[in-house]
Amino acid sequence: MDPTGRFWATAGAGALLAALGVIFARPELVVGAAAVGAILLARQYAFVQTLRGLDADLAVELVTDAQYVRRDGTTEVTLTVGVPSATPLPLAVTASLPVIAGSVDREARTVVLEPGDESGTATFELKWPVVGRATIPAPTVSVTDAFGLFTESFQRGREATVRVEPRQPQNVHVGEGGDAVSAAFGGHRADQRGQGTDPAELRQYVPGDSVSNIDWKATARLAYPHVREYEVETDRRTVLVVDHRGRLAEGPEGETKFDYLREVALTVAAAADSANDPLGLYAVGDDGLTLEEQPSTTSEHYRELRTLLHGLEPTEGSGTGAIATQGAVAARRAATTLTDDDTAFGRTLRPYFDRTEGYVRRMDDDPLFGTMRTYVDRLGSDHWVLLFTDDADRPRLRETIRLALANGNHVVCFLTPSVLFERGGLADLDDAYQRYADFESFRRELAALDRVTAYEVGPGERLSALLSDGRRR
Repeated sequence: MDPTGRFWATAGAGALLAALGVIFARPELVVGAAAVGAILLARQYAFVQTLRGLDADLAVELVTDAQYVRRDGTTEVTLTVGVPSATPLPLAVTASLPVIAGSVDREARTVVLEPGDESGTATFELKWPVVGRATIPAPTVSVTDAFGLFTESFQRGREATVRVEPRQPQNVHVGEGGDAVSAAFGGHRADQRGQGTDPAELRQYVPGDSVSNIDWKATARLAYPHVREYEVETDRRTVLVVDHRGRLAEGPEGETKFDYLREVALTVAAAADSANDPLGLYAVGDDGLTLEEQPSTTSEHYRELRTLLHGLEPTEGSGTGAIATQGAVAARRAATTLTDDDTAFGRTLRPYFDRTEGYVRRMDDDPLFGTMRTYVDRLGSDHWVLLFTDDADRPRLRETIRLALANGNHVVCFLTPSVLFERGGLADLDDAYQRYADFESFRRELAALDRVTAYEVGPGERLSALLSDGRRR
């Protein structure tokens, strides 16, 4: 319980009366000072007793209309306050805000009950600009006694939790010619016989075979020694080459070319982790190489790669094909806005929007081709190079893939068809279908190369709609 300014003014008046009574030897003034003190004590006692009854009866409920929301989405929050037999004291109940939520005026999230009121409700909207798990604290109740001498604040009700999820692609399609496929990246057969866990074939024993390989059950059944052979499993050394140049920001926010490619790359990373396959990562921005992670199999390495993939955004360099589109523009705008925001909210969010683009190496020529030529060639032979990019520069992409095939490597190319991401790209369905057919022809050309597999990546519903209309026509 805290005394208010009125309390201190009243107490000061009583002290002044006491002092004057002593100085001027006026007992009535001292009696007056004692009366003031008695009144303050009586009011304090009455406030405490009333507050105890109110604390037992007060009901506060904070409810959100959703526990999960996409970044930059909103949730409606309802604060309800009730007192069964009407409140004897004026009180105000205020909903607190988590750091990562947008600001809301205090009046909009406060319920005020005057003496005699039984209930009140406040409804307001919260915007969520930052991804993460947020906790809305229990509301704060502020009560003042009837004479404004004392005030008390305490929390009442339950806190609410909201998980803010990133805007991300829905219905991710990976396939060939509109048909979805699933590529396995786990245990990998090498077409070799030896020690393993998967039975391959049963054959007759020949001199030189190890006695430990004899299948005694088969021998007893077939009346002649037989040997069971197993399929050898080998690690697949995989390297992700992720293109995050500015042009990959094309498409709606949260559903850009890069967003779809990143979802596939994260899936591959998780599969490699499950199979304990060595996994590396090279990320390419407009001006060169931005990330270089050599293949490794430690659990910390897999976690680090997933974190790095989540943190990648299309760059804004001056290199080939750089454009500033929705996702990048939004981030720049947010960073600019927060630069001059010196509030606690602004200081907290500012680091999340800083777009520092550090480059391992800057390249004057095509950065994707330069990365493949300079770095991937150092890995040695017999790697699986998984390339994530779009079809915007097809001639250079052909050269890049041929370069990646050196040293006996295999290449798996994940391509986003530009026609599925351009604003208004499906407005003219005839033209869009023809452009997709042209892309499919290019994809098949790549897939026809030795040791190359090429997949399309994009929004499944848009592709299905395009192909259905094209076939109908």
